[in-house]
Amino acid sequence: MKKVITYGTFDLLHWGHINLLKRAKELGDYLVVAISTDTFNEIKNKKSYHSYENRKMILESIRYVDEVIPENSWDQKIKDVKDHNIDIFVMGDDWKGKFDFLKDHCQVIYLPRTIGISTTKIKQDLFSVKKG
Repeated sequence: MKKVITYGTFDLLHWGHINLLKRAKELGDYLVVAISTDTFNEIKNKKSYHSYENRKMILESIRYVDEVIPENSWDQKIKDVKDHNIDIFVMGDDWKGKFDFLKDHCQVIYLPRTIGISTTKIKQDLFSVKKG
C-alpha cells in the first residue's frame, strides 16, 4: 500500500483544498492529512475560524481522506513520515523547495495550486462585503 501525507490548516474549506486532497489521494492508496492544531496556529500567528476539532471532523468526512492527525510543530514531519510509513509527501507548489529535506525519507511532490481561490482571498472578500 502506498501512503501519502499532506499538511495544512484547512480552515474555510474550499474547492482548492478539495482539489489538493483529491490529487494527493490519486498518488497513492491511503491519505493522511496533518492539520495544524489551534495551539500551533497561535505559534504561527495564524487564527482559524474553525477549531481544530471542527476542522478535523470536516476533513474526516471527505472521501479522499483516510486519516487525520494533529500538526503540533514545524519539526514533526520526519517523525510523522516514519511513524506512518509514508511513501509520498505532498504540498502545494507555493511551498516549493521548503520540504526537500524530506527526500531522504520519502518522495516529495509539490502540486500546483488551484487558480482563483485561497482562504486569504475568501477572508478578503468577506471583509470587503462586511465593510460595504
